[in-house]
Amino acid sequence: MAEATILVADDDRAVRTVVAQALGRAGYNVRTTSNAATLWTWVSEGEGDLVITDVVMPDGDGLDLLPRIKKTRPDLPVVVMSARNTIATAVKATQNGAYDYLPKPFDINELKAIVDMALSSPRRRRDASAGAPPPDDDTALPIIGRSTAMQEIYRLVARLTDTDLTVLISGESGTGKELVARALHDYGTRKKGPFVALNMAAVPRDLIEAELFGHEKGAFTGAVQREIGRFAQAKAGTLFLDEIGDMPLDAQTRLLRVLQEGEFTTVGGRTPIRADVRIVAATNRNLRHMVRQGLFREDLFYRLNVVPIRMPPLRERAEDIPALVRHFLARAERDGLAPKVLDQGALEQLKAYPWPGNVRELENLILRLTALHAEETITAEVIRADLAMAAATVPEEGRAGQDSLGAAVERHLARYFAAHEDGLPPEGLHERIVSEVERPLIAMCLSATHGNQIRAAKLLGLNRNTLRKKIRELNVSVQRGVR
Repeated sequence: MAEATILVADDDRAVRTVVAQALGRAGYNVRTTSNAATLWTWVSEGEGDLVITDVVMPDGDGLDLLPRIKKTRPDLPVVVMSARNTIATAVKATQNGAYDYLPKPFDINELKAIVDMALSSPRRRRDASAGAPPPDDDTALPIIGRSTAMQEIYRLVARLTDTDLTVLISGESGTGKELVARALHDYGTRKKGPFVALNMAAVPRDLIEAELFGHEKGAFTGAVQREIGRFAQAKAGTLFLDEIGDMPLDAQTRLLRVLQEGEFTTVGGRTPIRADVRIVAATNRNLRHMVRQGLFREDLFYRLNVVPIRMPPLRERAEDIPALVRHFLARAERDGLAPKVLDQGALEQLKAYPWPGNVRELENLILRLTALHAEETITAEVIRADLAMAAATVPEEGRAGQDSLGAAVERHLARYFAAHEDGLPPEGLHERIVSEVERPLIAMCLSATHGNQIRAAKLLGLNRNTLRKKIRELNVSVQRGVR
């Protein structure tokens, strides 16, 4: 559709110029304006085959104009651009009928690709009333960040609000996987239903099926009365299955059957019950690797992985740290703690730290400093001292067994850099990292094989006698036959 006319509304002359030149070279006719009134006049008079509009303009809000455009010309695709890069903006743009949402600064080639697609494919219509109206107050938003990585998360969430597709959220611990699951629920069509969460790692393996599907009286020892499970509790809402990689294989088989057939039975029951829920799952493990190792069902993986969302670790979006810090400081002040500010040096120190605990670790640090630091201004020296002290007070054997090798390396480097002014860590780093990683790695493999040392040795690529020796030397607990 090379002769199509594109209407561009943006109060920034430079943006209008760049967009007009790029689309003009692509063969489109382009008309530009700096205000919402002119844009509305053009649209209402039937001009244009596609609209590109900014959100904030001198005489109005592009998002508020969207419903009028869609009512007057429902087949006219509208692409929304915005420097107000929050999940609320992305969701509101999508729910108000935008063809796509593009955060600023944007890649001009991506914009051209969106324009080409919008003009060559059937119009996508959205029901503006389908999802929940997003909050206007950014401070109330559960997900914060203007980095490119987070913008992709916002766009994905916005596109999923009027669907019931199953979503699999992956990412390291502390990256905010449950927050994204809640956003999918709160902005979606099931917002009036309950949001029910179940952490697989927190439930005894032999009770997971009863927790999920409920049980009848007398179904097993201790079942003194009938109990409903999480599937029933989440009826007409969202069921969030956290740490799905910790689900035992027999429970995986039953969950797969529910996803295939859309119904379940309680433990000890015979009457099928319709599963009226949306499934959102999350994991900090690599499920593809677990599939290859025989620890996770391949067919269940593909049932869950309909829409994958990867949560980036904080070290990959360090530019979001100042915004996160402001949010945590403001929340601490609302909770009655003394107001604090971080100077630029402190912010740079935070941005340079690898954050093995991700956003949760940053939140804890800010709350700790707000409560304990006497001065109003927090400096880089205070940050360095706190990070060094926090690292020193966590015993090596108490580290989470699911930490990645990269996180272990980064943690040691951060500890030594924080503790040594010259920035040079002492010798022996290799031995320290190996000793820290080996014990939880063996423990994880033994847990995955239910204490079967032959299978664990094969999984690790070790001789069985070597594994036994390491279990003794590292004092690894072995629980046999646990399922």
